[in-house]
Amino acid sequence: MGKLNYIHISDFNTESGKTYTINLSYQTFGKVLHNAPIVLVNHALTANSNIIGEHGWWNDLIGPNKCIDTDSYTILAFNIPGNGYDTKAENLIENYKDFTARDIAKLFALGLEQLRIEQLFAVIGGSVGGGIAWELAALKPHLIEHLIPIATDWKSTDWLIANCHIQDAILNHSSDPLADARMHAMTLYRTPESLKQKFERTKRSNDLFNIESWLNYHGNTLTNRFNLSAYKMMNQILRTIDITAGRGDFLDVASKIESDIHIITINSDLFFKAEENWNSFVELKSRKENVNIHEIKSIHGHDAFLIEFDQLERFLKPIFKIKVKTSENSDKQVA
Repeated sequence: MGKLNYIHISDFNTESGKTYTINLSYQTFGKVLHNAPIVLVNHALTANSNIIGEHGWWNDLIGPNKCIDTDSYTILAFNIPGNGYDTKAENLIENYKDFTARDIAKLFALGLEQLRIEQLFAVIGGSVGGGIAWELAALKPHLIEHLIPIATDWKSTDWLIANCHIQDAILNHSSDPLADARMHAMTLYRTPESLKQKFERTKRSNDLFNIESWLNYHGNTLTNRFNLSAYKMMNQILRTIDITAGRGDFLDVASKIESDIHIITINSDLFFKAEENWNSFVELKSRKENVNIHEIKSIHGHDAFLIEFDQLERFLKPIFKIKVKTSENSDKQVA
């Protein structure tokens, strides 16, 4: 469990008309594949398929006897191609603008086919991972029982595209691109109120504020663990989320998704605005009954989906309470 595996996908045609051979890497956790309901977890911008365990980025939410219980579910996580986690040089993608978020959803769908997975109990993802979840649901409207997009949207807004454009400029023109892009991004992942609460204009030294030291730390940390081409690729995927492209309007596309949709937004998110999610919910509710929305209350902004686990767990627990068969053939309620 947790070992990196590969699915070879040849002659993959991107939305831009380019052809690639992709080695799609993935990890599984919990129950053996095809022996339990499957939960697909889509990672965020600088994360990866290592969901739980050592260096796992969602240990607070997923694991034995946790909200998403690995004693009851199979957890599957793909790496977004080009994210650099599998360390194979040939799996880095230099021509990142050849790809869109829909391409990644298509690759995930092909991976699921090769794994002989015809039904997913849930697809859950935060930020760009949630956008890919929307794309996968639009691509395969019968595949997913529970669609759970967190701190994200079904489309990249003008505001998001603008900031991705700035990120792309930094990544292509800065003398220290990873650090500088990360520092810019961190100011969007949090809020002015969050930073005020954390730092209160305190100084680390006579000429360095603690907020500056914190930004430097995050910039340097990412430089030490991430790849420049991977950041460019992930930023491109983030800016191209759009389930309606070439398909029609939002209501027509989203109402065809058979999943129970559980939108989780954040009231203070500066990146994926809560208002956008509420507007989508109200619009979709007029056509589709099984859609719900929950709002995380936090001063921490976009990053609250990685901070406010108590609230997130409260929203998710009703979804992940299932009945599983015990060895004595009796039903056991899983909380």
